[in-house]
Amino acid sequence: MTERETETVTVPREVIERYPRFSLYNSPYPAHDRGYAIDLYPGTGIGISPVDGVVRETRTVGCPDRQYASDHDHVIVVDVDAGWSGAAGVDRPLTARILHVDPAVRSGDRISVGDPLGSTVRSGFFGRWVDDHVHLEFREREANPFRASGSIRVAADIDVEPVPWNGRGTVIETGPAHALLDAPAESVPDREYAAVASDEGMPIDGGLTHYAGGGALSRDVRDGSSRSDGDVGQDLSLLGRRIGTASGRNVSWTDVDVLANGERITGMSLFVARGSSLGVKLVCPDRHFEIGTDVRVSIRESRNPIRLDVGQ
Repeated sequence: MTERETETVTVPREVIERYPRFSLYNSPYPAHDRGYAIDLYPGTGIGISPVDGVVRETRTVGCPDRQYASDHDHVIVVDVDAGWSGAAGVDRPLTARILHVDPAVRSGDRISVGDPLGSTVRSGFFGRWVDDHVHLEFREREANPFRASGSIRVAADIDVEPVPWNGRGTVIETGPAHALLDAPAESVPDREYAAVASDEGMPIDGGLTHYAGGGALSRDVRDGSSRSDGDVGQDLSLLGRRIGTASGRNVSWTDVDVLANGERITGMSLFVARGSSLGVKLVCPDRHFEIGTDVRVSIRESRNPIRLDVGQ
Protein backbone atom coordinates (compact mmCIF):
# COMPACT_ATOMS: atom_id res chain seq x y z
CA MET A 1 0.00 0.00 0.00
CA THR A 2 1.39 3.40 -0.96
CA GLU A 3 1.78 6.33 1.42
CA ARG A 4 -1.08 8.17 -0.28
CA GLU A 5 -3.37 5.17 0.22
CA THR A 6 -2.75 5.27 4.00
CA GLU A 7 -3.47 9.00 4.32
CA THR A 8 -6.88 10.40 5.05
CA VAL A 9 -8.13 13.96 4.74
CA THR A 10 -10.92 14.58 7.23
CA VAL A 11 -13.59 17.08 6.26
CA PRO A 12 -14.37 19.17 9.36
CA ARG A 13 -17.66 18.95 11.18
CA GLU A 14 -18.35 22.65 10.55
CA VAL A 15 -18.29 21.91 6.81
CA ILE A 16 -20.42 18.75 6.93
CA GLU A 17 -23.08 20.49 9.02
CA ARG A 18 -23.71 23.00 6.22
CA TYR A 19 -25.15 20.16 4.14
CA PRO A 20 -28.19 18.03 5.02
CA ARG A 21 -26.78 15.02 3.18
CA PHE A 22 -23.46 13.54 2.03
CA SER A 23 -22.08 10.40 0.43
CA LEU A 24 -18.64 8.87 -0.01
CA TYR A 25 -19.62 5.96 -2.27
CA ASN A 26 -22.86 6.66 -4.13
CA SER A 27 -21.39 7.08 -7.63
CA PRO A 28 -19.99 4.92 -10.46
CA TYR A 29 -16.97 7.21 -10.96
CA PRO A 30 -13.42 6.15 -10.03
CA ALA A 31 -12.87 8.65 -7.21
CA HIS A 32 -15.78 7.14 -5.27
CA ASP A 33 -14.73 3.52 -5.74
CA ARG A 34 -12.79 3.47 -2.49
CA GLY A 35 -14.03 6.62 -0.80
CA TYR A 36 -11.51 9.03 -2.32
CA ALA A 37 -14.17 11.73 -2.81
CA ILE A 38 -17.19 13.07 -0.97
CA ASP A 39 -20.42 14.44 -2.44
CA LEU A 40 -22.02 17.21 -0.39
CA TYR A 41 -25.69 17.97 -1.09
CA PRO A 42 -26.70 21.58 -0.33
CA GLY A 43 -30.31 21.38 -1.49
CA THR A 44 -30.32 25.12 -2.26
CA GLY A 45 -28.93 25.39 -5.79
CA ILE A 46 -25.83 27.19 -4.50
CA GLY A 47 -22.48 25.44 -4.15
CA ILE A 48 -20.78 26.73 -1.03
CA SER A 49 -17.07 26.32 -0.41
CA PRO A 50 -16.07 23.37 1.76
CA VAL A 51 -12.50 24.70 2.19
CA ASP A 52 -10.46 27.79 3.04
CA GLY A 53 -7.88 28.72 0.43
CA VAL A 54 -7.06 30.47 -2.83
CA VAL A 55 -8.61 29.59 -6.19
CA ARG A 56 -5.81 28.41 -8.46
CA GLU A 57 -7.81 27.75 -11.61
CA THR A 58 -11.27 27.04 -13.00
CA ARG A 59 -11.96 24.99 -16.10
CA THR A 60 -15.03 24.03 -18.12
CA VAL A 61 -15.08 20.39 -19.21
CA GLY A 62 -17.32 18.25 -21.41
CA CYS A 63 -19.52 15.53 -19.97
CA PRO A 64 -21.94 12.88 -21.28
CA ASP A 65 -24.73 14.25 -23.46
CA ARG A 66 -28.05 13.64 -21.70
CA GLN A 67 -31.38 15.23 -22.49
CA TYR A 68 -32.08 16.11 -18.87
CA ALA A 69 -28.68 17.65 -18.09
CA SER A 70 -26.01 20.07 -19.23
CA ASP A 71 -23.39 18.80 -21.68
CA HIS A 72 -20.61 20.60 -19.80
CA ASP A 73 -19.39 20.79 -16.22
CA HIS A 74 -16.75 22.74 -14.30
CA VAL A 75 -13.72 22.08 -12.12
CA ILE A 76 -12.68 24.57 -9.45
CA VAL A 77 -9.13 24.03 -8.16
CA VAL A 78 -8.35 25.51 -4.74
CA ASP A 79 -5.00 25.56 -2.95
CA VAL A 80 -6.12 24.76 0.59
CA ASP A 81 -4.86 26.81 3.55
CA ALA A 82 -2.55 24.86 5.83
CA GLY A 83 -4.64 25.94 8.81
CA TRP A 84 -7.82 24.36 7.47
CA SER A 85 -8.64 21.69 10.03
CA GLY A 86 -9.32 19.06 7.39
CA ALA A 87 -5.60 19.02 6.56
CA ALA A 88 -4.65 17.76 10.02
CA GLY A 89 -2.35 14.77 9.80
CA VAL A 90 -1.37 15.43 6.18
CA ASP A 91 2.12 16.87 6.20
CA ARG A 92 2.13 18.39 2.72
CA PRO A 93 0.24 21.15 0.88
CA LEU A 94 -3.18 20.14 -0.40
CA THR A 95 -5.28 21.09 -3.40
CA ALA A 96 -9.05 20.70 -3.43
CA ARG A 97 -10.78 19.63 -6.64
CA ILE A 98 -14.42 20.77 -6.70
CA LEU A 99 -16.90 19.76 -9.43
CA HIS A 100 -20.51 20.43 -10.44
CA VAL A 101 -20.51 24.17 -9.62
CA ASP A 102 -20.65 26.90 -12.29
CA PRO A 103 -17.89 29.14 -10.92
CA ALA A 104 -18.62 32.68 -9.81
CA VAL A 105 -15.01 32.80 -8.59
CA ARG A 106 -11.79 33.09 -10.55
CA SER A 107 -8.08 32.49 -10.22
CA GLY A 108 -6.56 34.37 -7.30
CA ASP A 109 -9.78 34.75 -5.30
CA ARG A 110 -9.52 33.96 -1.60
CA ILE A 111 -12.42 31.87 -0.32
CA SER A 112 -13.54 30.64 3.08
CA VAL A 113 -15.77 27.81 4.20
CA GLY A 114 -19.38 28.72 3.43
CA ASP A 115 -18.62 31.27 0.72
CA PRO A 116 -20.77 30.87 -2.42
CA LEU A 117 -18.74 29.45 -5.32
CA GLY A 118 -21.58 29.63 -7.85
CA SER A 119 -24.73 27.79 -8.83
CA THR A 120 -24.77 24.00 -8.77
CA VAL A 121 -24.83 22.35 -12.21
CA ARG A 122 -27.27 19.72 -13.42
CA SER A 123 -24.36 17.76 -14.86
CA GLY A 124 -24.36 15.12 -17.58
CA PHE A 125 -22.17 13.11 -15.21
CA PHE A 126 -25.29 12.51 -13.06
CA GLY A 127 -27.83 9.77 -13.33
CA ARG A 128 -31.31 11.20 -13.80
CA TRP A 129 -32.23 10.47 -10.18
CA VAL A 130 -29.12 12.19 -8.73
CA ASP A 131 -29.63 15.51 -6.93
CA ASP A 132 -27.32 18.48 -7.51
CA HIS A 133 -24.28 18.40 -5.25
CA VAL A 134 -20.73 19.60 -4.65
CA HIS A 135 -18.12 16.93 -5.45
CA LEU A 136 -14.93 17.30 -3.38
CA GLU A 137 -11.54 15.58 -3.66
CA PHE A 138 -8.07 16.32 -2.29
CA ARG A 139 -4.67 15.92 -3.92
CA GLU A 140 -1.07 16.74 -3.22
CA ARG A 141 -0.27 20.24 -4.45
CA GLU A 142 1.97 19.07 -7.29
CA ALA A 143 -0.52 16.48 -8.59
CA ASN A 144 -2.52 17.09 -11.77
CA PRO A 145 -5.94 18.36 -10.58
CA PHE A 146 -7.69 17.48 -13.85
CA ARG A 147 -6.97 13.75 -14.01
CA ALA A 148 -9.73 11.39 -12.93
CA SER A 149 -7.43 9.56 -10.49
CA GLY A 150 -4.84 10.57 -7.92
CA SER A 151 -6.87 11.73 -4.92
CA ILE A 152 -6.41 11.06 -1.20
CA ARG A 153 -8.91 9.11 0.89
CA VAL A 154 -11.64 11.23 2.49
CA ALA A 155 -13.36 10.92 5.86
CA ALA A 156 -15.85 13.07 7.76
CA ASP A 157 -15.56 14.52 11.26
CA ILE A 158 -19.05 13.39 12.14
CA ASP A 159 -20.87 10.61 13.98
CA VAL A 160 -23.16 8.49 11.80
CA GLU A 161 -26.03 6.73 13.53
CA PRO A 162 -26.94 3.30 12.04
CA VAL A 163 -30.73 3.16 11.69
CA PRO A 164 -32.47 -0.21 11.34
CA TRP A 165 -35.03 -0.41 8.52
CA ASN A 166 -37.71 -3.01 7.85
CA GLY A 167 -37.95 -2.28 4.13
CA ARG A 168 -41.23 -0.39 4.36
CA GLY A 169 -42.02 3.22 3.55
CA THR A 170 -44.42 5.63 1.90
CA VAL A 171 -43.57 7.58 -1.26
CA ILE A 172 -43.20 11.31 -0.51
CA GLU A 173 -41.51 12.46 -3.74
CA THR A 174 -41.32 11.20 -7.30
CA GLY A 175 -39.38 12.01 -10.45
CA PRO A 176 -38.81 10.53 -13.90
CA ALA A 177 -36.38 7.98 -12.49
CA HIS A 178 -36.91 7.81 -8.74
CA ALA A 179 -39.31 7.58 -5.82
CA LEU A 180 -38.31 8.84 -2.37
CA LEU A 181 -39.59 7.07 0.73
CA ASP A 182 -40.29 8.66 4.10
CA ALA A 183 -38.51 5.83 5.92
CA PRO A 184 -36.50 5.41 8.00
CA ALA A 185 -36.29 9.20 8.62
CA GLU A 186 -39.06 9.22 11.22
CA SER A 187 -36.76 7.57 13.76
CA VAL A 188 -33.86 10.05 13.43
CA PRO A 189 -33.53 13.21 15.61
CA ASP A 190 -33.34 16.35 13.46
CA ARG A 191 -29.68 17.18 14.14
CA GLU A 192 -28.23 13.67 13.98
CA TYR A 193 -26.58 12.26 10.87
CA ALA A 194 -27.67 8.73 10.10
CA ALA A 195 -27.69 6.04 7.44
CA VAL A 196 -29.63 2.85 6.84
CA ALA A 197 -28.06 0.06 8.88
CA SER A 198 -27.13 -3.35 7.58
CA ASP A 199 -28.45 -6.31 9.53
CA GLU A 200 -25.07 -6.29 11.28
CA GLY A 201 -25.53 -2.67 12.39
CA MET A 202 -23.20 -0.97 9.88
CA PRO A 203 -24.29 2.31 8.23
CA ILE A 204 -24.48 1.65 4.46
CA ASP A 205 -23.57 4.17 1.76
CA GLY A 206 -23.84 3.74 -2.01
CA GLY A 207 -25.95 2.66 -4.95
CA LEU A 208 -27.32 -0.77 -4.00
CA THR A 209 -26.60 -2.60 -6.26
CA HIS A 210 -26.72 -0.66 -9.53
CA TYR A 211 -23.16 0.49 -8.89
CA ALA A 212 -20.40 -2.08 -8.42
CA GLY A 213 -19.65 -1.21 -4.82
CA GLY A 214 -20.49 0.88 -1.80
CA GLY A 215 -19.36 1.60 1.72
CA ALA A 216 -19.92 0.20 5.19
CA LEU A 217 -19.18 3.11 7.50
CA SER A 218 -18.56 2.98 11.21
CA ARG A 219 -20.50 5.29 13.49
CA ASP A 220 -17.30 7.32 13.84
CA VAL A 221 -15.88 7.88 10.33
CA ARG A 222 -13.24 10.47 11.27
CA ASP A 223 -10.25 8.32 10.37
CA GLY A 224 -11.69 6.76 7.22
CA SER A 225 -11.90 3.31 8.78
CA SER A 226 -14.79 1.09 9.83
CA ARG A 227 -15.46 -1.52 12.44
CA SER A 228 -14.63 -4.13 9.83
CA ASP A 229 -11.07 -2.87 9.25
CA GLY A 230 -8.76 -5.83 9.57
CA ASP A 231 -11.55 -8.27 8.81
CA VAL A 232 -11.08 -9.86 5.39
CA GLY A 233 -14.30 -10.61 3.59
CA GLN A 234 -16.84 -9.65 6.24
CA ASP A 235 -20.32 -10.42 4.89
CA LEU A 236 -23.01 -7.74 5.01
CA SER A 237 -26.75 -8.33 4.77
CA LEU A 238 -29.88 -6.21 4.52
CA LEU A 239 -33.52 -7.21 4.96
CA GLY A 240 -32.35 -10.74 5.68
CA ARG A 241 -30.38 -11.15 2.45
CA ARG A 242 -26.62 -11.07 1.92
CA ILE A 243 -25.77 -7.95 -0.12
CA GLY A 244 -21.97 -7.81 -0.20
CA THR A 245 -18.53 -8.26 1.28
CA ALA A 246 -16.74 -5.54 3.24
CA SER A 247 -12.97 -5.07 3.27
CA GLY A 248 -12.36 -2.15 5.58
CA ARG A 249 -15.10 0.31 4.78
CA ASN A 250 -15.22 -0.67 1.08
CA VAL A 251 -17.99 -3.04 -0.02
CA SER A 252 -18.29 -5.15 -3.16
CA TRP A 253 -21.96 -5.85 -3.74
CA THR A 254 -23.00 -9.40 -4.39
CA ASP A 255 -25.38 -10.37 -7.21
CA VAL A 256 -28.83 -9.39 -6.00
CA ASP A 257 -31.97 -7.68 -7.27
CA VAL A 258 -33.90 -4.98 -5.42
CA LEU A 259 -37.69 -5.39 -5.52
CA ALA A 260 -40.37 -2.81 -4.76
CA ASN A 261 -43.78 -4.34 -4.07
CA GLY A 262 -42.53 -7.54 -5.66
CA GLU A 263 -41.23 -6.06 -8.95
CA ARG A 264 -37.57 -5.55 -9.82
CA ILE A 265 -36.26 -1.97 -9.88
CA THR A 266 -32.82 -0.63 -10.76
CA GLY A 267 -31.70 -0.23 -7.14
CA MET A 268 -31.62 1.92 -4.02
CA SER A 269 -29.70 5.13 -3.44
CA LEU A 270 -28.29 5.15 0.10
CA PHE A 271 -26.42 8.02 1.78
CA VAL A 272 -25.75 9.77 5.09
CA ALA A 273 -28.36 12.36 6.00
CA ARG A 274 -29.51 14.55 8.86
CA GLY A 275 -32.86 13.92 10.47
CA SER A 276 -35.80 14.15 8.11
CA SER A 277 -33.47 14.11 5.08
CA LEU A 278 -32.89 10.37 5.61
CA GLY A 279 -35.20 8.56 3.26
CA VAL A 280 -34.41 5.66 0.93
CA LYS A 281 -34.45 6.70 -2.73
CA LEU A 282 -35.71 4.02 -5.09
CA VAL A 283 -33.99 4.17 -8.49
CA CYS A 284 -36.78 3.12 -10.84
CA PRO A 285 -36.73 4.71 -14.32
CA ASP A 286 -39.00 1.94 -15.63
CA ARG A 287 -41.65 2.20 -12.91
CA HIS A 288 -43.80 5.00 -11.55
CA PHE A 289 -45.04 5.27 -7.98
CA GLU A 290 -47.74 7.73 -6.95
CA ILE A 291 -47.10 9.93 -3.92
CA GLY A 292 -48.70 8.25 -0.92
CA THR A 293 -48.08 4.72 -2.18
CA ASP A 294 -46.98 2.27 0.51
CA VAL A 295 -43.92 0.33 -0.63
CA ARG A 296 -42.28 -2.82 0.66
CA VAL A 297 -38.70 -3.31 -0.48
CA SER A 298 -37.12 -6.76 -0.60
CA ILE A 299 -33.90 -8.25 -1.91
CA ARG A 300 -33.30 -11.52 -3.73
CA GLU A 301 -30.37 -13.35 -5.27
CA SER A 302 -29.87 -12.67 -8.97
CA ARG A 303 -28.19 -14.29 -11.95
CA ASN A 304 -28.40 -11.04 -13.92
CA PRO A 305 -28.07 -8.07 -11.55
CA ILE A 306 -28.46 -4.53 -12.84
CA ARG A 307 -25.09 -2.77 -13.03
CA LEU A 308 -24.81 0.74 -14.42
CA ASP A 309 -21.57 2.21 -15.77
CA VAL A 310 -20.47 5.85 -16.06
CA GLY A 311 -22.32 6.24 -19.35
CA GLN A 312 -25.77 5.51 -17.86
